[in-house]
Amino acid sequence: MRNIKQLLGARIRELRKKNNLTQEKLAELVGIGTPNISYIETGRFEPSMDTLEKISDVLGVYPYELYMFEHLKTKEDMQEEIINAIKTNDHILELIYKFYQSIK
Repeated sequence: MRNIKQLLGARIRELRKKNNLTQEKLAELVGIGTPNISYIETGRFEPSMDTLEKISDVLGVYPYELYMFEHLKTKEDMQEEIINAIKTNDHILELIYKFYQSIK
């Protein structure tokens, strides 16, 4: 399962590419080194709040939108989340079972 730094990095990469920016150009506009952008995008570094604010400004999104990464979850992440929910919540198990019965 990817951690939050990796998901944040993937989201920043996604938005950077959507804005047709290279890592070099984003780094220049944010005022940090290109390796730092690479480290942020791979989840090696966690950006400061100031850097996050600058990144969101350059990418044209609100800072909270950098954390909208549900769509970036892998199949394995989704399976793990569902399995954990089933194990800890009988109501979810019942709902999933009813749904399964209706589509099989």
